[in-house]
Amino acid sequence: MAGNRFRYGQWRGGPDPLAPPYDVRAAVDAVGAEVLAGGSLREALRGLLRRGPQGRDGLDGLADRARRLRREALRRGGLDGAVTRARALLDQALAAERDELRGRADEAARFAEAVLDNLPRSTARAVQELAGYPWVSDEARQAYQKILDGLRGDVLEQRFAGLRDAARATADPAVQRQLAEMMRDLNDLLARHARSEETTDAFAEFMRRHGEFFPERPADVDELVDVLARRAAAGQRLMRSLSERQREELAGLMGQSLGDRLAGELSALDANLRALRPELNWNRGEQVRGQQPLGYGEAAGALDEIAELDALLDGLDPEQPGGTLDDVDVEAVSRTLGRDAADDLLRLRELEGELRRQGWVTRDADGLTLSPKALRRLADSALRRVFADLTAGPRGRHDLRSAGAAGEVSGASRPWEYGDEQPVDVVRTLTRAVGRAGPRVPVALVAADFEVVETERRASAAVALCVDLSYSMYSQQRWGPMKQTALALSHLMATRFPQDALQIIGFGLEAATLTQAELAAVEPDLQQGTNLQHALRLAGRHLRRHPGAEQVVLVVTDGEPTAHLDPDDGAAYFHWPSLPETVEATIREVDRLSRAGATLNLFMLGDDPGLHSFVDAVARRCGGRMFTPDLGDLGEYVVSDYLRARRGR
Repeated sequence: MAGNRFRYGQWRGGPDPLAPPYDVRAAVDAVGAEVLAGGSLREALRGLLRRGPQGRDGLDGLADRARRLRREALRRGGLDGAVTRARALLDQALAAERDELRGRADEAARFAEAVLDNLPRSTARAVQELAGYPWVSDEARQAYQKILDGLRGDVLEQRFAGLRDAARATADPAVQRQLAEMMRDLNDLLARHARSEETTDAFAEFMRRHGEFFPERPADVDELVDVLARRAAAGQRLMRSLSERQREELAGLMGQSLGDRLAGELSALDANLRALRPELNWNRGEQVRGQQPLGYGEAAGALDEIAELDALLDGLDPEQPGGTLDDVDVEAVSRTLGRDAADDLLRLRELEGELRRQGWVTRDADGLTLSPKALRRLADSALRRVFADLTAGPRGRHDLRSAGAAGEVSGASRPWEYGDEQPVDVVRTLTRAVGRAGPRVPVALVAADFEVVETERRASAAVALCVDLSYSMYSQQRWGPMKQTALALSHLMATRFPQDALQIIGFGLEAATLTQAELAAVEPDLQQGTNLQHALRLAGRHLRRHPGAEQVVLVVTDGEPTAHLDPDDGAAYFHWPSLPETVEATIREVDRLSRAGATLNLFMLGDDPGLHSFVDAVARRCGGRMFTPDLGDLGEYVVSDYLRARRGR
């Protein structure tokens, strides 16, 4: 590459090129930990984007900056500065004219003084009546002309960014004719666009003739409309933000300064833009206050900034239905919050994109949710927590992940492979190590020495896990342990005992079957009712679909049954305290399960005496067992009981 030259310079903003990649697995694990602690899955995922990557602003940080800038814009100054400035210039013109007239003794001077003395109090009407007045004082004439030229320049410069020194330029009648011609062509172009006509060539010709007025260099008509409509809407909001008297004054002054032709074309332009972008806040007023009076352009600019910040805040709101980070305008963030804020937004997009690319999250109508891959990781985390408790027992107690992982011991062994959960064949492992390294003490083991015991597939089990979803489970901090327990059991059965069939059943006022994903995302319901009868009925249906399997029903609840299905119409009926009909309906389902040979074990959370009596009576009636675990031990109890039950009654 001889002759090539490279130039290097200081890094001047943008994402840090040396920043380490974001650890998406850690992010998923943080979401999982929040869910297993009883938090909402949706809120946990939103919180991930709210907080943002470590050391960078998330959605909350960006929104805080936008709200702070909005508050500052609302305190920027008084919106009636254009009217105030016009009044001051008018007073200056009248004072100078009266001084000049006092030095003259003719009748014309006295008549002129009478005209000035009888001017309306309204600034706009006074300016209008003075349109044909023959000024005697040059200073007065110049001050009066400043009212017209200044406001005309401010209005047109606010609408068309290409105008520079607009107050002086637009005073030239030739420039005014050029502006009127440009706006006429623009209105024709927008009218054709509104009729869905082909405008590509017409747009190119328009930009060739009038492109100097549009330094933004829009690529097509839609981009041109976006630029102009935002400014026009800011002008309309300025009018809506003024009092009725101020609004009349400013409208009158604008009409006088623009003249009939420019005012007519500008009014038609506003109507076209409003029809093409009706979603903008055209009629919304703002309470902008401050000591410094703002000119027309400054006031409209402040309102445009406020509107852009409002749109940005809507986009940054994770609660916005159907909204995504891709909907947030990065250029708008950069304009309003700065380049570093735009970089933070891009990092958030990268984080969400990486989570989706790697298959950890998906997006539905309600926002982000965990993918099946992430749910498996979440369930595996729950299972590891449970087994951490199991293996923390007395010395010599083995990890139950190995117990019956594939059935009963067959007597044969094979080399260990990554992922194996079968028990280690200690004799064969030591024999291989000694054969490799010789009879040395101590014996050094390497991975290739290990052998595991071969097991045979054993009979399957059909398990129904019924979990209480009543509001008391959430209010008493039992929601997290319940989810962790159910997810741990589902993952254990899916990965270690795939021949077994699990059905998770959630019950509140009514009962319903739940998938692993539905369980992870389930939210507490404020409806009252503990319909154990319905849950046991669904459990029975699940068991009947698996004849010949070891039948196990596990119930986790913190309250005695207070709801049952009406035998006539099938509707759920709630009453507290429990009615005899509710208890009898629940017991009938218990008896059906017992006659079918199912094992029914109940895990009671809390110390409610009524629940204790009911659960104890049910356990005695069906030959099952009652457990009263602490919340931290619930997963260990349920998983251990499942492993014990599947070995046979």
